[in-house]
Amino acid sequence: MPYRRLPNTDASRLKALKIAYTKGKEMNPFKLAFSQSTFQKVQSFLPSFEKVITENRFNYSSHLKKSKDYQNHLRKARTYVSHFIQVLNMAVQRGELPASIRIYYGLNENDKRTPNLLSEQDVITWGERIIKGEQERIKKGMSPITNPTIAMVKVKYEIFIDAYRSQQTNKKTTARYQEELSDLRKAADDIIVKVWNEVEETFNTLSENARRERASDYGLNYVYRKNELGKLRIAPDAFQSALFV
Repeated sequence: MPYRRLPNTDASRLKALKIAYTKGKEMNPFKLAFSQSTFQKVQSFLPSFEKVITENRFNYSSHLKKSKDYQNHLRKARTYVSHFIQVLNMAVQRGELPASIRIYYGLNENDKRTPNLLSEQDVITWGERIIKGEQERIKKGMSPITNPTIAMVKVKYEIFIDAYRSQQTNKKTTARYQEELSDLRKAADDIIVKVWNEVEETFNTLSENARRERASDYGLNYVYRKNELGKLRIAPDAFQSALFV
């Protein structure tokens, strides 16, 4: 026996609501298979639901594009911060700079290792430290580190910071849209169930096949269970007409 399957995606929810809205607009209220009060709910809810879906899709697409750019800026900032510290350590190793110079950058005087820069926060923390430390050294008349210079590091670092802030804002926006959409999905499901229940109730005096056929015209979706498909012995055309997907 075919069963009624409710929409489970935003696109299918939107489609079901639009069918109900079109029916409500085009048909005489006395011939409509669901009540005017339910139609009013569809009419008032549909624009806001469609608007949030559209905005969420646009925001998601924008987020994907910005994420690619962001990862590129993060990679460059990480590379420049890492290279600067490596050059500093090599200068100390060659005896060109004293080991105590590391203290300016928040490094341990006797630690020859490059700090862990795996996370975003690591890059932010060490980028800030070496920029501040190098600027302090230069103000005291000490020779600057070169290749890369701190000016080059700072450019890449600040581009990354701007991208990082934008990314955080975008994440908050995405979370807000997802929360809003989650609430709207529940409301959409309630309205669709109400429409479909009323439609089926209107046609409940008809035969089962006739009831499903009339109801499907209102967007109701009937499907066969897997174990029922193998038992069907109907012509392909009739089988297709029986699945209102």
